[in-house]
Amino acid sequence: MNYFEPFNTYIDFDEFTYEPEGEVILRNLSNMDYMYQDQEAVNDKLSEDPVIYKFHTADIPEEEGHLRHVMSIIYPGKIGNEFYMTKGHYHEEEDTAEVYFTINGKGKLLMQSPDQDIKILEMKKGSVGYIPPYWAHRCINTGDEPLVFFGVYPGEAGHNYGIIEKKGMKKVVLEKEGEVIVEKNPNY
Repeated sequence: MNYFEPFNTYIDFDEFTYEPEGEVILRNLSNMDYMYQDQEAVNDKLSEDPVIYKFHTADIPEEEGHLRHVMSIIYPGKIGNEFYMTKGHYHEEEDTAEVYFTINGKGKLLMQSPDQDIKILEMKKGSVGYIPPYWAHRCINTGDEPLVFFGVYPGEAGHNYGIIEKKGMKKVVLEKEGEVIVEKNPNY
């Protein structure tokens, strides 16, 4: 039998980094430009190609029996009037859940069931959002500082971005007249 060695991961709460660092993945606007509603605003910002979000992963196998954990950082900003957000995904293993513990900032956890039901949870320092099996999920930074959260999910869960990449989600989170609002996605 092969045993996986126990280890600690340390979070630097000032810099929002991992030690040991593990893999760091950046998502720039160019990685998700088609996901925003206002394509004119996208084209205006594409030359800058801002980092929308990044996530740190601990070196844990993506296989059954393990618990993967990541720390995601969504930067403050908007494309047009739509806030910076993660790409959003279902799990490849649809019957797996996930937990998000918010460390910093504020935002929304937008979830969508296969039946198109929508649930939105507030994300703020100290909130623990539970994402049940079968629900797509996307996080949106609605504040003026980085939205940072720690996620834990089964190693075998995987990520299915395809459905969200094709259609988006049924709702979008926008700023209108200084207020955070949720509207029907006109492209859905």
